[in-house]
Amino acid sequence: MDLSHLGVPVRAMVRVHGGFANRMYRLDTEQGSFAVKALNVLDRRVAYRAEDVFRFERAAFAAGIPMPEPVSIGPDMLVHRWVEGEKVPEAPVTRQYAFAIGEILARVHALDVPWSDAEEEEPVARDWPELAARATATGQPWAGELAARVETFQAIADLVEGCERPGPVVLTHRDIQPWNLLVRDGKPVLLDWELSGRLDLAGELGSTALGIAKGPGFDDVQPAVFAAVLDGYVAGGGVLPPWGPSWFVYMIGGWLGHTRWNIRRCLDGAETGVEAGSGPGLALSQASAQGGVRGLPDLFARLPHLLHLLRPDGG
Repeated sequence: MDLSHLGVPVRAMVRVHGGFANRMYRLDTEQGSFAVKALNVLDRRVAYRAEDVFRFERAAFAAGIPMPEPVSIGPDMLVHRWVEGEKVPEAPVTRQYAFAIGEILARVHALDVPWSDAEEEEPVARDWPELAARATATGQPWAGELAARVETFQAIADLVEGCERPGPVVLTHRDIQPWNLLVRDGKPVLLDWELSGRLDLAGELGSTALGIAKGPGFDDVQPAVFAAVLDGYVAGGGVLPPWGPSWFVYMIGGWLGHTRWNIRRCLDGAETGVEAGSGPGLALSQASAQGGVRGLPDLFARLPHLLHLLRPDGG
């Protein structure tokens, strides 16, 4: 990892824990402090569009979007200026903070940035019975729960594959969640743009608003916080898309793919005795697999309630 362009270090580079797919380090040099991210480019669900994402980040930063300054990119490395701020807990944010997120989204969606036409979309998997059988055979701690919910996971896959997306499609961050946000002077700072790409607007708004309007589960969703994101989006010049299941299908589909990816990592590790050489450790994948096996069916069952509770027109 050649970091000589960042200046002479004033202390050793330090690992910063807390991320998932990639590994983060802080480097302090005579030119300032930098966040150096070692990218997991091998063990990924879809290819990382490094040049497109970096160009999008540079445009967003130049437009005044609150985010770390993108400095440089390499084949397996991404560097930003270090930003100090408070972490956002996985709990409902304030209405003011949510409103600011909505305004920021509207500004991001208004950017005119070139983007490659070819989008690699993750296919909807249908191998849940096979995964459940392998989990049982390898003694996974969540095997029984997965086996009991195979039909539910197939129904979730049906929803993700068949749900109509009304559009428009926007170029956006695609992962504005508490773990990708900071608070600085009471206002949001957007981190971790690696998943940026084109997305149906309803999916981006629904995923973002629900993600910051709830805690770890779905028992404490705050409709006022959800609505504040949408109010901020409209105040920032955005136009809301038609209301319906498409507002949540991106979140559900992303979580479905994430759960399956972690299940497969756990199964491969159990069958070969070898942990993947990049990406999260096996213990973190175990926790993510179990969380998805339990949480996804819960979200799926609550979808009609969420559609009624959170609808923008208040009906």
